[in-house]
Amino acid sequence: MLTAVLPTSLAFTREHLRAPLTLVLLIAIPVFFVLIFASILGDFAKALGGTLAAQSATAISAGWAAAFLSGTLAFFQVSSSRGADRRLSAAGLGPWRVSGARISAALAIGLTVSAVAFLTLLLRSGIGHPLHAAVAIASFAVIYIGLGALIGAFVKGALEGSLLIVFLFSVDAFSSPEMTSNGSFAWTPTRSAANLLIAAGGGQGSPGADWLGMAAVAAGSIAVALGAFWFAARTRA
Repeated sequence: MLTAVLPTSLAFTREHLRAPLTLVLLIAIPVFFVLIFASILGDFAKALGGTLAAQSATAISAGWAAAFLSGTLAFFQVSSSRGADRRLSAAGLGPWRVSGARISAALAIGLTVSAVAFLTLLLRSGIGHPLHAAVAIASFAVIYIGLGALIGAFVKGALEGSLLIVFLFSVDAFSSPEMTSNGSFAWTPTRSAANLLIAAGGGQGSPGADWLGMAAVAAGSIAVALGAFWFAARTRA
């Protein structure tokens, strides 16, 4: 199975990275989030009664950059390639191999985006716990790959799907830890990853519960993404 999945995954990755604009966005968006979006988060936190410090806002903005890009690209991987994936599946590759190749490509791109965001954060302000921050940023990407793929499996329109991702992203970002004094949104999927990233940005450690919560949500997101890619690639009777 691996011999069939690996070359297909590499082909899917090249497919998404061959456009010059995509390569520019992979660098420009993380830089924008870390350098500019962080101050916006800080201002919103003050308006909403939150306690998000400047250093923490800069750190968490790197996670949001990875999340936004990874989720959007995962959505378009599903929505724009549905017909091609079904043809590959019917030609003998099968839906599981196609979905395996798709999620491998999505994870490779997500980790690339996470690396750019992490390096921008490191150069911008430094990080108290770099390893903790790197893992948390990558988790943001993985979680949103699951969300983006799930939306792409059921929402066919590019505009509708994109707007839904932006809506979920906005709710998630502006209700993250220390953004507001209202605890109504403590259930958001990136909650544990955000706690870890905020703590890492401030040079503090994190409790084991946050690590376990983040790992559980990330693992669930990979399973959801795999199922969504499989659903999109399966042939119809």
